[in-house]
Amino acid sequence: MIIINEIDNDKFVVYVKSDVESKHTVVFEDKYYLRFNKNKSKQEIIKESFEFLLKREPNTQILKSFNLNIINNYFPEYENEFNVKWW
Repeated sequence: MIIINEIDNDKFVVYVKSDVESKHTVVFEDKYYLRFNKNKSKQEIIKESFEFLLKREPNTQILKSFNLNIINNYFPEYENEFNVKWW
């Protein structure tokens, strides 16, 4: 289970409940959000991003604090899978 709490427009706390519960602070700035499909909220994209990550690693291996735009550095298929635009 993934629970997302918005701290402010760009900062979120994500709780992942699995065998071991984990807590993650995620920054998702508007300038990156604008590159995504606008039919989804920031929270929806964060949730789907965590689902993407959890298919590749356990929640305990996900960074405790990160900017969403770094996922592609670790998993180059991320932005293609999410149809992130390059302008």
